[in-house]
Amino acid sequence: MLTTLERNRAREGFELFPHEADIGLRGWGPSMEKAFEEIALALTSAITDPRHVEPREPVSIRCEATDDQLLLVDWLNALIYEMATLRMLFSRFTVHIEDGVLQATAWGEPLDTERHAPAVEPKGATFTGLRVEKERDGRWLAQCVVDV
Repeated sequence: MLTTLERNRAREGFELFPHEADIGLRGWGPSMEKAFEEIALALTSAITDPRHVEPREPVSIRCEATDDQLLLVDWLNALIYEMATLRMLFSRFTVHIEDGVLQATAWGEPLDTERHAPAVEPKGATFTGLRVEKERDGRWLAQCVVDV
C-alpha cells in the first residue's frame, strides 16, 4: 500500500477511513474516471487484499445518473450487486463517463473464501460523506461510506 506522500506523488490511489460501524472509501486520480476506478479498488480492499484477486473474468457494468455523486453511489452499488449475485471479487477496472452515463468493465474471479478470507460483506453505498470533486491540485476525489 502506498504511503500518503507516495500517493500524492502518483496523483492517484485509494484508502479506507473509519466511520462508526461502516467503512469509508476514497479514490483519487487525474480524472474522474480514474478516481472511480480507484474507489472500486478501495471497495475490494475493504473485503480482501486486491493483490490476491486475479483479473480473469470481465463483467460489464452500466450506470446512469443526473449528477456525479449519484453516479458514484450507483457505480459502487452496481459493483456490490455483481459481487453478491456472481459471488465474485474484482481487482481491475476501466471506467468511461460521458453525459452522466458510466460504462465500465470490472475484471475479477469467483470468491474463494479460503484464499480471499473476506473481512466484511458490503451491503450498499450510502450518501454519507459523499463527494466527487476536482481538488485544488487538479486531482479528482471520489469518496463514499459503505454499509457493511
